Amino acid sequence: MRPHQEETKLVDLGSGSGKSEVKVGMGMTAPIRKELMALLKDYQYIFAWSYQDMPDLSSDIVQHKLPLNLECSPVKQKLRRMKPETSLKIKEEVKKQFDADFLVVARYPE
Repeated sequence: MRPHQEETKLVDLGSGSGKSEVKVGMGMTAPIRKELMALLKDYQYIFAWSYQDMPDLSSDIVQHKLPLNLECSPVKQKLRRMKPETSLKIKEEVKKQFDADFLVVARYPE
């Protein structure tokens, strides 16, 4: 068995500056798809399109912590290689998070 993969179309909801792209499934009828596109365009202000759109996000909700035992020494794991294009995408995404003060490096325990 293979997972069901519906054909999708990338649609830009933005008006001029900046991209506001969403993927819309092609399995629905054209009139329903048209109504969905109109609804998404009307309510595009609700979505967070970048990290700068989420300045008031509570760190209590989205913060991950790794509780480490300070008495134990760290163990270096085997290097996992990735495709160069994947590695570049990851690097760009992490840079976006740092630039928006969305990602913070902290030492534990606090």
